[in-house]
Amino acid sequence: MRILGIDPGLRLTGFGIIDVDGARLRYVTSGVVKVPSGEKTEGSLAPRLVVIFRELCDLIAQFGPQQAAIEKVFVNVNPSSTLLLGQARGAALVALAQADLPVSEYTALQIKKSVVGVGHADKSQVQAMVQRLLALPGVPGADAADALACAICHAHGRSAPGQRVRRGRLSR
Repeated sequence: MRILGIDPGLRLTGFGIIDVDGARLRYVTSGVVKVPSGEKTEGSLAPRLVVIFRELCDLIAQFGPQQAAIEKVFVNVNPSSTLLLGQARGAALVALAQADLPVSEYTALQIKKSVVGVGHADKSQVQAMVQRLLALPGVPGADAADALACAICHAHGRSAPGQRVRRGRLSR
């Protein structure tokens, strides 16, 4: 099973693809979709969302994931930032839907608990565990690591028949 994990963001959208064979995880690729700043994207949200959508569509076509996992938006202190992040997430969801990929959604707490074992782990802990779980030669960037962690969380949640992630924990 090939899983695409996405950590949505308006400037940087992290992506990570892993292959899952039973309990075995194998790294395929990861990185970020960078929305360039410039006159075409300054002050206008629509062109920025198109960049996210197109880049993810190209990524899906190139690597052929069979399932996708995306991080849920949390309510931020700044409602405007939360709304913008939600729109970036929406662009990613449309790309996944257009490819007819089944999509699972996880909170940051669920992802961190699944990968690190602690729901309030910091970014460096997530990066270190992703490096270890996927036997990477180096520490992945923060956005790519978050996306890979999302994919790993999904893989863990579907690794055993009858198990699923509930409140950040695997349960039957």
